[in-house]
Amino acid sequence: MYFHALIPFKPMNPKTRLSCVMNQEEREGFAYAMLQDVVTAVNRTGCSATLLSTSPYTCETALVAVRDEGLNEAIDWALPQFHCPALIIMADLPLVTARSLQRVLSTDADMAIVPGRGGGTNVIFLKKPNCFHARYYGSSFQKHLAMAEECGFTVEVIDSFRLSTDIDEKEDLVEVLIHGKGKAREYLEALGFTVMHEKGRVGVARGEKILD
Repeated sequence: MYFHALIPFKPMNPKTRLSCVMNQEEREGFAYAMLQDVVTAVNRTGCSATLLSTSPYTCETALVAVRDEGLNEAIDWALPQFHCPALIIMADLPLVTARSLQRVLSTDADMAIVPGRGGGTNVIFLKKPNCFHARYYGSSFQKHLAMAEECGFTVEVIDSFRLSTDIDEKEDLVEVLIHGKGKAREYLEALGFTVMHEKGRVGVARGEKILD
């Protein structure tokens, strides 16, 4: 099945909650590394991707549409542009693989959805995207289920560790270092991040500094 992937992306000053362990330049590099992992996984499914970027950006492996409005407005603008099923996937899912995406794409339902932590939404696959409107922020998972009901969609909720693990806090970095296999892990290791084991806990250290 051919589909087109939409990947919202903020290239400038992203991931501010990681400011305690990375400066702005490093956060921008890390965001790009995670994006590369996501685009690579999408491309390996045999389909194409468009970045919905908040500012001008160049990506060799994806199209780029610059949209300076909100996330929901950018997605709602993009969905009607493609006359095919659509995948909406966040750019901060560095554990994603083509295999984990195929699990979503193989759904028999009209819509497959992968919840994020805290009530968010990490991935949505829509076989008939024209009726759908994005409802990100807050408890977006529940909002998107309500939108699917409004559209008359059948829905499959996908339980996926790799797709539900988004990276926002310094505590999340350990998941990339343990389970990551792509550019994001390489980038963290190049910055000196390592897994730290202390008193039965697993955390992250940078150089010789333990990140509490």
